[in-house]
Amino acid sequence: MGPGRLKILLLGDASNFHHTLASGLERLGHDVTVASEGGGWMRTAKDIDISRPLAGRLGGMALWLRLLSGLRKKLTGFDVVSIHSTGFLSLRPHRVRAVYDYILPRNRGVFHSVLGTTPSYVMECIDPETVLRYNEFRLFGCESPYCMEHPGIVDEWLSPPLVGLERRINDTILGGVTALYEYDVALRRALPPDRIAYGGIPVDTSSIPAVGLPDRIGRVRIFLGRHKGRLAEKGTDILEAAARAVVERYPDKAELVIVENRPYDEYLSLLRSAHIVLDQLYSYSPATNALLAMAMGLTTVSGGDEAYYDFIGEREMRPVLHVEPDYESARAVLEHAVLNPETLKVRGREGRRFVEKHNDYVVVARRNVDFWTRRLAEEGRL
Repeated sequence: MGPGRLKILLLGDASNFHHTLASGLERLGHDVTVASEGGGWMRTAKDIDISRPLAGRLGGMALWLRLLSGLRKKLTGFDVVSIHSTGFLSLRPHRVRAVYDYILPRNRGVFHSVLGTTPSYVMECIDPETVLRYNEFRLFGCESPYCMEHPGIVDEWLSPPLVGLERRINDTILGGVTALYEYDVALRRALPPDRIAYGGIPVDTSSIPAVGLPDRIGRVRIFLGRHKGRLAEKGTDILEAAARAVVERYPDKAELVIVENRPYDEYLSLLRSAHIVLDQLYSYSPATNALLAMAMGLTTVSGGDEAYYDFIGEREMRPVLHVEPDYESARAVLEHAVLNPETLKVRGREGRRFVEKHNDYVVVARRNVDFWTRRLAEEGRL
């Protein structure tokens, strides 16, 4: 296809990122295919199913045989392929590399959608000189609760097979588009600046109407969507403890609603009942859950560090209820919000404007297309 309309493959997915990005790209007139596992229990939409049909080694072997018998051919012939980190397939690193090496010469250009943990990100997090002073692996130079709960997790991410796979990808991709400020910082360890662009997380604001909060809120409903098995990684356990303490102190002013591992569409429906949404404790930036809540006009507790606002060039809006990565900060911020519910409607409106400006799926799609086409042109492939 010509430079005007691109044939695009988004390979792998997480938190419905690629599916939402595909919708934005289609709005711009491009031909897009999503190949993914469907996000496991999230059951997100896909065009090509690359999931393991069974659990365990048998499932991995079944997927590998499907790839060899014709599935991998469906991943060729595109102008742009953007892979979801080193884990775009649920296979061992050497199998992922074999598929990557197959698709690399059979597509015009391969890129990286940087939207999850990679060895480079882990190396950035544990580096004593990092600007990411707090993250899921280190808190101000000390071992994090996540690492204490999962001894050896850093070594797993920095294993030679994974590091080698990421190095192979970084050496051969035309560039990476980052979803978060944190990932952008980390990618600069591996790629020069001209091969990196910030895209942000896409949110389909056209399909997410804002919730009309009342002028007077009786009991503030605090909402926590938990990922089972990732509580310490996201700091959800500490946010939950802080919320429980506030609700116990002010039972007539607040309540806590907890849901866990729900399908994506069901989760969005449940989210709309909230006033305050608890997201993450160790992040600098609001991620998917927070942005979805903000698009609904809800207040979110998440990453909203000044470094993030500076990075995206936002000088005025500060919609996120930012907390320092500890229990007392989370409890104090939540208590203030519960005791001042009249602030939630104003903050929610600002959150909606913020997402429309910085994360609307067409805005994010255009950033990706601009970067992809520039790099393809620079390499003489467009």
